[in-house]
Amino acid sequence: MCVVGATALVLGLTGPLSAAQAAPSPERATLGARDGWASEGTGTTGGSAATASRVFTVRTWEAFRAALAAPGTEPRIVRVVGTLNATAAGCGAFEAPGYDFAAYLAAYDPAVWGYEKVVSGPQEDLRAASATAQGQAIKVKVPANTTIVGVGRSAGITGGSLQITGVDNVVVRNLTLESPLDCFPQWDPTDGATGAWNSEYDSMVVYGSTHVWIDHNTFTDGAHPDSTLPSYYGEVYQQHDGELDVVRGADLVTVSWNVFADHDKTLMIGNSDSAGATDRDKLRVTLHHNLFRNVIERAPRVRFGKVDAYNNHFVVPGPAYAYSFGIGQESRLVAEKNAFTLADGVPAGKILKKWKAAPVTVADNLVNGAPVDLLAVHNAQFPGEALTADAGWTPELRARVDVPRAVPALVDHRAGAGRLD
Repeated sequence: MCVVGATALVLGLTGPLSAAQAAPSPERATLGARDGWASEGTGTTGGSAATASRVFTVRTWEAFRAALAAPGTEPRIVRVVGTLNATAAGCGAFEAPGYDFAAYLAAYDPAVWGYEKVVSGPQEDLRAASATAQGQAIKVKVPANTTIVGVGRSAGITGGSLQITGVDNVVVRNLTLESPLDCFPQWDPTDGATGAWNSEYDSMVVYGSTHVWIDHNTFTDGAHPDSTLPSYYGEVYQQHDGELDVVRGADLVTVSWNVFADHDKTLMIGNSDSAGATDRDKLRVTLHHNLFRNVIERAPRVRFGKVDAYNNHFVVPGPAYAYSFGIGQESRLVAEKNAFTLADGVPAGKILKKWKAAPVTVADNLVNGAPVDLLAVHNAQFPGEALTADAGWTPELRARVDVPRAVPALVDHRAGAGRLD
């Protein structure tokens, strides 16, 4: 195990800093006033007030899990050095005895099983048991009053899933998060006309938690982009889920200066139309100064929440692109002063996507350097899926707002891991 105190790193930083002193180190940083929804109320400080005994430096996945499992809710700081690999042992380490992928494919081949019923039987039971073992190994719960911060320019986590569940006051900064690769996707022959492979595990999930600041991270598929995945039964063997989910009553979240890259279903805010009991009047999220580069959809998809998306840069790929802003059940999205760089042949009308009838506010957005009314072009291109204007609220928690013309250069050079000021 590699968990050590970092006394030398915190000396002199236990009291408030005057204007004449140097800025706090990244692990001691707190979210600034009026910086998005996570600054509402008590604000978000994470583990900034941690004592020396509650500062951990970790260099392995096992040490990282141990640091987060240390008892107590007093502020803690977990400093990540290098890349932590949650699946270093490979998929075989999670396989239940008797599970055999070739046997799985033979058992549920549509030519044998058909498309009318979900899979069941011995191999599906063994697949599910294997998936459970992987989930237990790669998921880690983040406690309240915690800051997780990468040290330097090359810190990150490969194959792990951060679960920020039912807690308050969490900060995650300066990490490259390579999406977990689901070793055991499930075949669902009833999903669509020709079935689909469905996977689990997001890089980060904010579930029922409040005051969460996610800043200067890079979310990526890394060494396993979707283009490298095989196909079975004529469908892509999808081993990725999302990069970031904010769900089930989560609230007061600021997502700033991150890179979301080369992914399909990227960022979901609210995961079910039927979750109104937990999600209504919650899911308040701010997205600002993020780079969404070559993502296919969900940037974000929104249900229920009051979401403020401003000063983000969207670099949109070619024909595979589906949409950026998904308008869903009772959503109240405000999208202003963003910049879109669209590939040739991609119409601006696809930037918005109507999933359910809900109003949306769009203003001062640029597409390939020119002002475009995103609502008007969407409704003109998709008259059968017309959206209505005015989300019904005005964002007030914006600490820094840049003119949209400056956004591409600013965000492309400053967002992501390894680029903290």
